[in-house]
Formats: sequence, structure tokens, C-alpha cells
Amino acid sequence: MESISQLGLAFFGLTLTSAKENQLKLYRQIHQICFHGKGGYDWNTVYNLPIYLRNFIFFEIKKHYEEEQAEINKTNNPNTQIAHPGSNSKPVKKITPPNFKPSPSPVKYK
Repeated sequence: MESISQLGLAFFGLTLTSAKENQLKLYRQIHQICFHGKGGYDWNTVYNLPIYLRNFIFFEIKKHYEEEQAEINKTNNPNTQIAHPGSNSKPVKKITPPNFKPSPSPVKYK
């Protein structure tokens, strides 16, 4: 059967290589949702979701893990400033406890 299209592309520009790439992209996205969804989704359910809903879930999970990583990075940085919970004031530097040295001799009371 000969192609009617003068461009030589059979299905709206979908070639054999781009079809394989799109299929791999789909399978990776399904894997990410199932794996990072922590058991909340199974493969068949995600595969049969409408594309807009699957993309929404994927980007929400991605955003959650990016925010979580940002929080981890913020707490691991010793120069990070934090604000008091529930206040809209400026951030306050972390408080470090004083370094108390033990007295040279024990204290005796009468």
C-alpha cells in the first residue's frame, strides 16, 4: 500500500522512532506515579486514566517531592533562617544553646 501523504509520514507525523519514545515516556510516567504514589495507584488504573488526569497526578507528585527535597536542603544548611510558627514576622536565626563548662570542683552545701 502506497502512502497518500506527500510528506511520507503516515500518522500525523508519528514515526517509528517517535512512537517508541512516546511509549517509553508513557511507561516511565506510569512507573513514577505507581512507585512514588507509595501503593496508592496500580499500573492498570494509571494506564487507563485520561491523559489530563494522569499528567495532573504526575506533576502533583513531582511537586510534592521537590518541595520535600527543598525542605531537607533547608534543614541541612546551618545558615538557614526560620520564622516562628504562626507568625508573619521576619525570619529569626536559629538559636544555639550555650556551651556550659562544668565547675572545676564540686560544690558542697552545708
